[in-house]
Amino acid sequence: MLIRITLEYDGTAYSGWQMQAGQDSIQARIEDALKRIFEESIRVHGAGRTDAGVHARGQVAAFRPPRPFAPADLMRALNALLPPDIAVINASSAPESFDPRRDARSRRYEYRVLNQRSRSAFECRYSWLVLDPLDLSAMNKAAAVFLGEHDFASMRSLGSDEKTTVRRVLASEWRREGTLLTYRVEATAFLRHMVRTMVAAMVDAGRGAATPQQIAELLLSRNRALAPASAPACGLHLMEVFY
Repeated sequence: MLIRITLEYDGTAYSGWQMQAGQDSIQARIEDALKRIFEESIRVHGAGRTDAGVHARGQVAAFRPPRPFAPADLMRALNALLPPDIAVINASSAPESFDPRRDARSRRYEYRVLNQRSRSAFECRYSWLVLDPLDLSAMNKAAAVFLGEHDFASMRSLGSDEKTTVRRVLASEWRREGTLLTYRVEATAFLRHMVRTMVAAMVDAGRGAATPQQIAELLLSRNRALAPASAPACGLHLMEVFY
């Protein structure tokens, strides 16, 4: 029996999804809760390895319990044991062959930029505060550069060990609601820090410090050293995984 769960979490206090020695991670918290329920260790596999400080509203994970357990009851048991900043919002049985990472067709992220002259006590954990005025039209022209299949080597973190840096971006668009700018991006897969580096480049475009043509040339260069520093992790949210 395989159980599939959908999670949301505030990643502020965690080292990311993946378990790491001496670090507090989302995976470690879920596995610890499962160990308390079943009194044995159970490995949980996630759809994506969100980094330290990155949030999720639709992370998907799967695990195999040692004995039959109704998914709804298991969801309640997990939520009773997990900290308030991690929540299981859905649980169901899954086919034995289900792999939350390999079976995913695409993933959708959002990045939030708070564009105003003063900080917000409520948005500081979930958005990047940018004080300079931003031109949304220029940012959307830059966002269009990323649509389609490209080599994103210049947008990944240094030291990444992916076999290929080619990715297909299916959606790339900014929207504004008052002082909050939200970037929505969907792709078949992402490289580490890819979205955050893309956002930093598009914010440069919004400031008037880069043009869409320059961003296109940066993409073609495949040179990470030419790209800006990645945007802060706090603004990034894994919204949904599609199967």
